[in-house]
Amino acid sequence: MTTFILIPGAWRGGWYYEPIVETLRSQGHSAFPVTLTGLGDRAHLRTSTTNLDTHIQDVVSLIEAEDIHDAVLLGHSYSGMVITGVADRLPGRIRRLIYSDSYVPVDGESCFELTSQGFRELFIQGARGDGYSVEPPPGPDTRRTPHPLGSFLQKIRLTGPPKVDRKDYIYLSGWAGTPFTELYERLRHDPDWHVHTLPTAHNIVAEAPEALLRILLEE
Repeated sequence: MTTFILIPGAWRGGWYYEPIVETLRSQGHSAFPVTLTGLGDRAHLRTSTTNLDTHIQDVVSLIEAEDIHDAVLLGHSYSGMVITGVADRLPGRIRRLIYSDSYVPVDGESCFELTSQGFRELFIQGARGDGYSVEPPPGPDTRRTPHPLGSFLQKIRLTGPPKVDRKDYIYLSGWAGTPFTELYERLRHDPDWHVHTLPTAHNIVAEAPEALLRILLEE
């Protein structure tokens, strides 16, 4: 059986993956939905110094505390930054990385520079309240909480490409303003990647949970 570690994107906690986690566990897999520092029920831990390193360490600490090996990491949207950093810090313990409509950084890149101008403006405008907490954009999901601005701004530090057996990219083509089209076009021609396309909006768990599960369980 497989151990899955599921990291949500910006503004969401581990609750985002509840439907996926229930199914994976019912099939005998281990599944760890992660709530990053400063989000969800950990919102009270958000400070002006919470950054990308903090979120990478959240997942590293979980893997070390649970003595997890041969893990499959799923990162949605912003959390492509996080799973890339985790794989770099724990070589040999991560088997597969699944990027769900997410950023795929190399050394020295930040989410802020990888995203579109529209999202850069959203990040800055959303943090005008206290200077470090980005308010969630308008939407029906009332469980979202402000996201630490520092995690969007900090450049990732990597020793090289992730040393994993398999890398997947899921491109969600059904929403206007996606910042991931250029990345998708590049990766789909790269033999080192398994690339999937779904005609849905960005919220894959709400719109295509069964398709996501099929990709997770594909080997």
